[in-house]
This record gives sequence, structure tokens and C-alpha cells, in this order.
Amino acid sequence: MHPLKSPAFDVVIAGCGPTGAMLAAELRLHDVRVLVLETETEPVSFARIVGLHVRSIELMAMRGLLARIRPHARQRPAGGFFAAIDKPAPRGLDSAHAYLLGIPQPVIVRLLEEHAIDLGARVRRGGAVTGFEQDDDGVTVELAGGERLRTRYLVGCDGSRSTVRKRLGVGFPGEPARTETLMGEMRVGVPPEEIAARMADLGRTHRSFWLRPVGDGVYSVVVPAAGVSDRAQPPVLEDFSTQLRAIVGTDFGVHSPRWLSRFGDASRLAERYRVGRVLLAGDAAHIHPPIGGQGLNLGVQDAVNLGWKLAAQVRGWAPATLLDTYHAERHPVAAAVLDTIRAQTELSSIEPGPQALRRLLTELMDIDEVNRLLIEKIVGITVRYDVGEGPDLLGRRLRDIDVQPGRLYDLMHRGRGLLLDRTERLTVGGWSDRVDLLPDPTAALDVPAVLLRPDGHVAWIGDDQQELDAHLTRWFGEAAA
Repeated sequence: MHPLKSPAFDVVIAGCGPTGAMLAAELRLHDVRVLVLETETEPVSFARIVGLHVRSIELMAMRGLLARIRPHARQRPAGGFFAAIDKPAPRGLDSAHAYLLGIPQPVIVRLLEEHAIDLGARVRRGGAVTGFEQDDDGVTVELAGGERLRTRYLVGCDGSRSTVRKRLGVGFPGEPARTETLMGEMRVGVPPEEIAARMADLGRTHRSFWLRPVGDGVYSVVVPAAGVSDRAQPPVLEDFSTQLRAIVGTDFGVHSPRWLSRFGDASRLAERYRVGRVLLAGDAAHIHPPIGGQGLNLGVQDAVNLGWKLAAQVRGWAPATLLDTYHAERHPVAAAVLDTIRAQTELSSIEPGPQALRRLLTELMDIDEVNRLLIEKIVGITVRYDVGEGPDLLGRRLRDIDVQPGRLYDLMHRGRGLLLDRTERLTVGGWSDRVDLLPDPTAALDVPAVLLRPDGHVAWIGDDQQELDAHLTRWFGEAAA
């Protein structure tokens, strides 16, 4: 027995950003005892606008969160993301939620944290994880000030400089930052028409800066950091003014900044997402430039993939290899995202070669199939996990279809598996404590039956009870007696 008392928590999560908060909520759907440790004593105050892409919006709908989020968000078409090439939203996106929601980052973090707390998670601010030790029975987590906590599992959702990842000794290979960029939101002192006219000319060749309205007379401003900003110091408004005057000839009278920040173009991917009882998710597992706005979305999707699997491990019904599928499924997704972002970053260069390629791609994106393919890569609806051979739908997420009664995602708020059975002959039997059954669900489903995992991905398609039982065992463990 470990010298510390029995674990007070099943899972400790380091970091209460969007990934950590979403993971905590997913675990609480299965009555897992969760503690979230957040280094910062107060919530982030700056109002950076982030975008929820289609797949993340689907996940919010799947957990009953969309109605809570919508009043705080601005909806816009799902187009113009890829390398900021201004093309309309493609036709035929395979989703009932084919749009983007722009929302201030502190707001989405607060809403997800409140959701987790409502479900019973504990959040402790000012709790910086400084180290840990794991053994066969659990993990001893060390906090600043010397306090030690005992937990069965630890998940590092503590950002790009993750203490958990570093202490775990997991490699973080990739490319270091070559350039740094300043980003902020601020008011301007000239009419919008003047800004639009200037940007229409310069925006064709200068991809390293922009001014874009975000509402209420406030603009998002991005400028190169080189020559004006010391990495050791936070940026100031004068840095933005200096760079705007150098590039455009005027600073547009920028004033009253809401927030200012700096980011680099480093791209890195953790070699492993799990070592024993310690796991990584979100920016602790992968970092990349913000082009395309995929960082928050990738982390939230990590959380939903991991949550039910880790809960199954804690609750004692997980098949032996279930938790390992977290790395096997999410690591390739992050690798593909990093490649897409690298391509977009190259297209943002002002060098003649990348600019020629950008002009060619801009023409190609007039073809709807090309535009749709590139946007689908960003919004996350084409991910297919390797769950075995079968129809194209196998391993993919099922869109939010009409069912009887209502909508599919309304039936998945509890984070359980779901069998949609058109044959009306199948049963979930001894798995009914983990999997719901909907007989005769909808005429829109063109296969006999579909088994959905709690994350909405298709685990099985067929009409044979024996085959179904094998796949229920594969994903949801042995049937209850």
C-alpha cells in the first residue's frame, strides 16, 4: 500500500482550459471522481475570439451544450478558413451544424468549466503541478508548496509548456519557431472604409499581417513581431503601431487594446499520449501556429475521445486495449492537422514561389469539390478511426440525423454507447448499463443497424446479433451478469 491514504480522486487533470474542462465533464458523466488543478488563480481576462468548428459544434450538441453556448457566440459560414483564402462556404458539408461559432475564449472556458462543475467535478485554482511519481496502483501528484495528492490517473492538459509532459519524459519533436507574430484586439481611429481600401490592396501580397473587424468597432490585428518586440516582455500597443506604420504607412489610430499576445510558428507533436497512468491531451500533446483556428478544436476532440475510455478504465469494465486506442486514434489526427497547417503556413509566405502556389490554389478552390475537401480537413468531419474493415461509414462519426423521436445527438447527452436498430431484432443485453438501444430509429439510416461509441463514431454496422455481441465486448467490455 502506498504511504499516502487511498486516492481521494480517480483522475487529476492538470489545466482547466477548454481541453481540461471538457475532459472533466466527460469523466463525470460516468461518476468518475475528478479534480482539475489550474495554475492561474483567476480566469483569463482577455477576450480573444476563438472559433468552434463543425465537429466541435457537433460534440457540443451531442452533450447538450449548444443551447448554452449559442447566446454568447456569433455564427458565420464555414468558409474562408484554409490559408485565409477568401472563398465561400462549400456546398454539401455533411453536417447538420455546417457553420462556425466565434466566441471569446474566456467565455467558452467558463461555460465548459461550469458544465464540469454542474456534473460534480472539483476545480481548484492556484494548484500548480510541479511533479509526480507513478506506480502500479496510482500516481502521487506534487503541488507547488509541497502538497501531495494521490490519484489513480493523471492527465496533462497544461498547455504547450506542459510540466506533465516534461516530467513524463515524452519527446516533443517538430520544428521550432522561425518567426513570431503579435496578435491583439483593439479599437481604431479611422472609418472602416479606409481600412477596407488599404487592406484590399496590401492583403493580396502581405500575409503576415491583417486587420479584421470583430464587432462593436473592434479589430483583430496581426503584425510581425520581428524588430519591435522582446520575447521576454509582453507586447505593448506601440509595437503594433510601429509595425502597421512600417507596412501600411499608417497605424489607423489604433487604441484601447482589449488584449495583446505573441505566438510563434512552432509545430510539435508528442511522441506518446500515454505512459502508464499518465496521459496528455490538448496543447500538452501538440502545438502549431493558429492559422485555421484548429488548436482549441483539436483539444476538445481529444477530450471527448479520451473521456469515456478513461472512465471505462476507472469503472472497471474497459477491455484490455481500450485506453491504448486513445493514442492510436488521436496521434494520427494531430499529425494530419500539423501537416495541413504547415501547408497553410507556406501559402502565407510573401516569397514568389509560395505566392504563385497560392494563386493557383485560389483558382482551384473555385471548384466546389476542392474547396469542400480543404475546408473539411479543417472542420474535422472527415476523421476516420481504424476500427477494422467495412463500409466507408465505419470508424467515422455519424452526423446529427433525424431519428424517432427527435435528433440523434439529443440521445447522446449522457455519454453512453448507442445502438440504432432498424431490424428491431437486436438487443444490447448485458451491456444495457453502458449502451442505449433505439429500435426503428429512422428511415434516413440506410444500413440495418449501427453501434455508436460515446464519441459518436461508428463501431459496427450489420444485422447479426453474434457479431454485435463481439463488438460490444470489444468496445464496452464483458456483459454484466
